[in-house]
Amino acid sequence: MSKRIVVALGGNALGSNLPEQMEAVRGTAAAIADLIVAGNEVVIVHGNGPQVGMIANAMAELTRSDPEKYVPVPLSVCGAMSQGYIGYDLQNALREELLNRGVEKGVSTVLTQIEVDPDDPAFQNPAKPIGPFMNVVEADELKATRGYEFMHDEKKGYRRVVASPKPVSIVELDTIQTLVANDHVVVCCGGGGIPVTPTEHNRLKGAAAVIDKDFAAEKLAEQLDADELVILTAVEKVAVGFGTDHERWLDTLTPQEATELADAGEFGAGSMLPKVQAACAFAQSKPGRRALITLLEKAADGIAGKTGTAILGA
Repeated sequence: MSKRIVVALGGNALGSNLPEQMEAVRGTAAAIADLIVAGNEVVIVHGNGPQVGMIANAMAELTRSDPEKYVPVPLSVCGAMSQGYIGYDLQNALREELLNRGVEKGVSTVLTQIEVDPDDPAFQNPAKPIGPFMNVVEADELKATRGYEFMHDEKKGYRRVVASPKPVSIVELDTIQTLVANDHVVVCCGGGGIPVTPTEHNRLKGAAAVIDKDFAAEKLAEQLDADELVILTAVEKVAVGFGTDHERWLDTLTPQEATELADAGEFGAGSMLPKVQAACAFAQSKPGRRALITLLEKAADGIAGKTGTAILGA
């Protein structure tokens, strides 16, 4: 039976630089094409950590080269740039893979904004590092002139930190729904989407923030009324006791079980924890919804119930 599936691609599906990305998307496209050929509607969300960092570093170096001519580029603009060029590679690789299998289907990238709450507590505690390391003089100048906040590393210097708020709604949802309804594969919410807040006169203002791409994928899956959220990562299953002598891989979890394990510190805050939290949120959002965490190469087997960790609601 065909399903509407939102797939969240982990960083290993894209590589860490442009040559790696161009190679990685070929394997990614083949795995996604397997799901499409099986009759599923597929919407793709991807990360952008290395890519947006590269863009932010390049823009910072440009500003340093001539501060009077080149002003600092907002993080929201860097995010938009990364969505564009990652989407470009992904949609071309997937279009090629599908055509090589005799499947004619549109593949589209949607530059996606996601509304966040300006009162989200994350804005009071920015902790997501972004951009290059700086010396104290550079950091102090940006604190004074642009209100940036920084973390300090004794060996590397100062690095800007921004908030990581939760997504509220997908601004371009209607566009994505229309494309899916017309048999397009859609690449959207790249890097967690461009975080924006509403202002006067219907203007959306980019926020100095980064939305976790797994939470963005979960919100998209809810609002698209998807059947399944598939979160792809670097391991085949979720584990407890990961990396220890007591390591145990899990086939299924209920949201309650997952929450208890998270509270016990079983999942890394910067790695598996947001994936498990996003999976639980989707599984609980409506009866019959299922979330899956597994490897990219095992996505089709995971959807078929042969591997991966399934999170099932009531």
